[in-house]
Amino acid sequence: MLHRFFALTVVAALLAAGAQAAPNDPADNQRGSLKAGDIKLESAGALAFGPQGILFIGDPQAAAIYAVDTDDRTAPAGEEAKSKPKIEGLNEKVASLLGAEAKDIRIADLAVNPLSGSTYLSVARGKTPLIVRVTRSGGITELPLKNVKSARTDIAGAVSGKSRQEAITHLAYIKGKVIVAGLSNEDFASKLRVIPFPFDKTDKGAGIEIFHGAHGKIETKSPVRVFAPYQIKGEDHILAAYTCTPLVKIPVSDLKPGAHVKGVTVAELGNRNRPLSIIVYNKGGKDYALMANSARGVMKVDLSGVDSIQAITQPVRGGGTAGLKYETIADLKGVEKLDAFDKDSAVILAREDGKLNLRTINLP
Repeated sequence: MLHRFFALTVVAALLAAGAQAAPNDPADNQRGSLKAGDIKLESAGALAFGPQGILFIGDPQAAAIYAVDTDDRTAPAGEEAKSKPKIEGLNEKVASLLGAEAKDIRIADLAVNPLSGSTYLSVARGKTPLIVRVTRSGGITELPLKNVKSARTDIAGAVSGKSRQEAITHLAYIKGKVIVAGLSNEDFASKLRVIPFPFDKTDKGAGIEIFHGAHGKIETKSPVRVFAPYQIKGEDHILAAYTCTPLVKIPVSDLKPGAHVKGVTVAELGNRNRPLSIIVYNKGGKDYALMANSARGVMKVDLSGVDSIQAITQPVRGGGTAGLKYETIADLKGVEKLDAFDKDSAVILAREDGKLNLRTINLP
């Protein structure tokens, strides 16, 4: 069964909206570590929620992570509690709010606040980054970043130049720590960093090596694109997805500063594809990963046997698949981002009939 903990892309699948922070969470009551001031984002990328409505924002251009008090900790009541997000033409409505045109709006990521059920979006209006909040009933507002309680930590040795946007590719919060995926300037470029929260100095991270079946070789320079926290035999792991599309399990306990970590490839899900979002959930007593992709639709991966499956160590030719079994959810098309809304449903951002829509689906 999926372990109950706060994590940006997984926690909402385990907790009903309005649940409170786990009482034994090491980061409980850590809003006191945040200080009032202005945030000046250079970019707005990966998002994740921690305890007490704290939103973590990845700013890859600045190679920094911000922890922001959203002041959004109230469980919905009345009709609002029954509402689930459904907005057609979201980019048009966000553009209207910001005084821009829809073509100038880009949405990089979304994350659901498990306390309120509000969905947060990292947005670029032209070259201006910002964060937008969408309530359960469809209200859209910009999250203030002036005189807001926050903290910042910088990523040392992050990749520079044309690949700067990959300095931070994904975030998650697990038991008082922020896990950060991205690229460094080192030869062993693919990194996973474990950053204690409240923030302390960010270490150099662990270098990650995987065997990529579709490419038939070991890789150390391709970044983790998206990942989901998951417990295997009582131990915290992440399930990490890469371009072209290996799925890899990595124990969090192995992610020590300067370590050389070999991930275990548990599935090859097809080449010429980029994973966009992933969550883990339980249905009917079984655990699944739900993953949105650029070219291969939304996949439901059966995690049965992930603890004992034999690692993929040989080439998988011709764009074939191997390892854990999956099915493609045929009626979910154009999905660009997703996150868990509650234990039974997820919020998706999808291009449908020429519109960019935000809506809620039942978990398949």
